[in-house]
Amino acid sequence: MLDVTVVIPVKNEAANLPACLSRLDGFGRVVVVDSGSTDDTIRIAEEAGAAILHFEWNGRFPKKRNWVLRNFRFQTGWVLFLDADEFISPRFVDELKVALGDATKVGYWLNYERWFLGRQLKHGDEFQKLALFRVDAGEYERIDEEHWSALDMEIHEHPILDGEIGEIKAPIEHNEYRGLRHYIAKHNEYSSWEAGRYLQLMDGREGRHACSQSLRRSRTKTDASAEWEDLTERQRKKYQHLTKWWAAPVYFLRGYFWKRGFLDGSVGFHFAFLKAVYFYQIRLKIKEELGKRDGSR
Repeated sequence: MLDVTVVIPVKNEAANLPACLSRLDGFGRVVVVDSGSTDDTIRIAEEAGAAILHFEWNGRFPKKRNWVLRNFRFQTGWVLFLDADEFISPRFVDELKVALGDATKVGYWLNYERWFLGRQLKHGDEFQKLALFRVDAGEYERIDEEHWSALDMEIHEHPILDGEIGEIKAPIEHNEYRGLRHYIAKHNEYSSWEAGRYLQLMDGREGRHACSQSLRRSRTKTDASAEWEDLTERQRKKYQHLTKWWAAPVYFLRGYFWKRGFLDGSVGFHFAFLKAVYFYQIRLKIKEELGKRDGSR
């Protein structure tokens, strides 16, 4: 039995959950964390023998994944956060068994095999997440989003871990069975989150420049004025360029040409185009909010 608890955050995932759960034999425990599903999600989880936790977000920290880390009593040394549209392969399990034996690592970056419109994407941008780590190694970064986020689960937040991080090469299949309508709606929510996050960071930077040296010494890591300094280099680059007119076109060109997404045919084009639209939406939502602020002054 693998020393890993698989945690699957869900809401109305009846279409994806059966395939996800069917791949999890041999794991220490499977926990489904539900946010008020109204379809057959709970029944499917119960029939598969998964433990079920009910989560109701109050609009404040912690959100779903950190709530599990803080409130669930783990009986394994490791936790794997898996979305319902992510499916484990035997290759991944084989590599995982080896990785768990490395006492020097506290977490692992995971790679994902992406599917879109019913076809596997073999080219384009790579997709990685830090979703496997020791239970006591850390938790997801805290972002104070009480006034602008409608998402009850950490989406773009990253785990902050104390120790060395490795990588598992064997991919996890990422295949959304709920269709294009759900895909577009989901990314509309995500783009709103990114716009709100950008504005929070920029407000924090302005506040940081305006505050006195003594105040800067006394701030905590959860202050908006300090969050910019805590970003990774990749995150800083993203938010520095997010409002540029060329950000969305460059993202398309990067994924479709430089990363050879065109080799995936028409599906590769559609995927790269919709991702570019996603970044264009973020830019427009930021401009809309800044316009409202200017009009109220």
